[in-house]
Amino acid sequence: MTRSIDYGNLMHQAMRSLIRSVLDEVAAHGLPGAHHFFITFDTTHPDVAIADWLKERYPTEMTVVLQHWFSGLEVTDEGFTVTLNFGNSPEPLVIPFDSVLTFVDPSVEFGLRFESQHDEEEEEDETDEGEEEAEDAEPPPRQEAEVVSLDQFRKT
Repeated sequence: MTRSIDYGNLMHQAMRSLIRSVLDEVAAHGLPGAHHFFITFDTTHPDVAIADWLKERYPTEMTVVLQHWFSGLEVTDEGFTVTLNFGNSPEPLVIPFDSVLTFVDPSVEFGLRFESQHDEEEEEDETDEGEEEAEDAEPPPRQEAEVVSLDQFRKT
């Protein structure tokens, strides 16, 4: 078996470490200036803990905003907990870093996007199906990196 460096996994670890550092800073000192975050996470992740009514409303993914009203932000190596206001009802959320799909700070046009495990499984399935092709077949053309537009998060 050939050993290789898993750059994708290493990059995801580094990006999650960046999110952890940013949230640690916010937990200690609050949000500076106009900074605020849109965080989308996979609600099907086994370690996500949200109210049943939120799980019913957002069965696959949910986007939360850390901006004006949040409390109890605590950050660990595995994820973070925060209490957010939903229609004047405070709800605690437990969000593991492994469940985060996107992290965006529109105030500085910064964003990260993670592939979900579902995306990775689809790629593996496609690879498995293609293994029956002849060995001398041309490799697929290189794909450009995906550019994620932050326009949907901009204030108008």
